[in-house]
Amino acid sequence: MTLVDKLNWRYATKKFDSTKKIAADKLRYILDAVKLAPSSIGLQHYRVLVIEDAGIRAKLREAAYGQPQVTDASQLIVFAAETGLNETFGKKYIDNVAAVRGVERETLAGFENMVLGAINGRTPEQLTIWAQKQAYIALGHLIAAASEQDIDSAPMEGFDPARFDEILGLKEKGLTTTVIAAIGYRADDDAYAKLAKVRRPNEEFFIHV
Repeated sequence: MTLVDKLNWRYATKKFDSTKKIAADKLRYILDAVKLAPSSIGLQHYRVLVIEDAGIRAKLREAAYGQPQVTDASQLIVFAAETGLNETFGKKYIDNVAAVRGVERETLAGFENMVLGAINGRTPEQLTIWAQKQAYIALGHLIAAASEQDIDSAPMEGFDPARFDEILGLKEKGLTTTVIAAIGYRADDDAYAKLAKVRRPNEEFFIHV
């Protein structure tokens, strides 16, 4: 089956089978896809939390208005944007580029100036919004990779970010919750699985110029 076939198969799962867990190799595959998601200048200015602890998830469910996906899915994935983007973050990224590519750091001076300019040219609020946008790109990769592995997903924005940050201790880590996704296997009696997928007609959705 093609990726489009898999995306036609998937839906925003409302009811997960809490007895079914994602195998370790499939979870790693999904996380690898998330790690490979593109981000502006390659900064990856967000972190990805894989939440499995039942006690923590129970608290997060309360902060997500009682939505059962938070506790019943195999894992809850939290995308948290960096809130402290600064020159130190940018320089650490350049250090990593030099190390991974086996080049002298000095040869990256022009690129480093661009990276630092992109950071210094934004306000703290703009930097956070910038990071949050990148996290959504990674969310798309998670959905696609999960679908490819016949794993269900439910991207979610219905939660209290401040409460999530408090429960997960994210403020002290310089992070803030941006978007979450539950992943696992649909329950047999999830009525939403049987509904036809609704999308706008091509002629109303696509604009060819």
